[in-house]
Amino acid sequence: MFHTPPAPELEYLARFHVEVATPVEVGNTPDGFRRIIPITGGTVDGPHFRGRILDAGADFQLVASDTVALLDARYVVETSDGERLYIVNDAIRSASLEDTAALLAGQPVPAERVYFKCHPKISTAAARYQWLSEHLIIGSGERRPDAVILDLWVVR
Repeated sequence: MFHTPPAPELEYLARFHVEVATPVEVGNTPDGFRRIIPITGGTVDGPHFRGRILDAGADFQLVASDTVALLDARYVVETSDGERLYIVNDAIRSASLEDTAALLAGQPVPAERVYFKCHPKISTAAARYQWLSEHLIIGSGERRPDAVILDLWVVR
């Protein structure tokens, strides 16, 4: 007899407000246009933990086409109880030609006009947060001129 497993449920994890600096543009490579965006700080606020984002990371972007960017952000969160979480966040962001050009120029674009989804992986030496390494986390993002806002959920 075949049994269908239960459908996944989502539990809200936190909002990440990631502060970013001016992009460092590498330029057109054989893979596409590459840029690195320094991560300079920020905050995390949610029901499972709070903390601050350290000035110790960057978003390594590949603008794969005129409308799609592949994001590889790596940074550290220090929780309010002093623990450190290493985040590797893979994302895809796509928008119209006009909105993509505006984003690349550092101009604001309404979030509802941009597809921005991510799946961060979290690792830590802290026993109390080890469960974050053992669950799938997904999220939605919004790019602002000086920050990225991420709302994250744990898949249960």
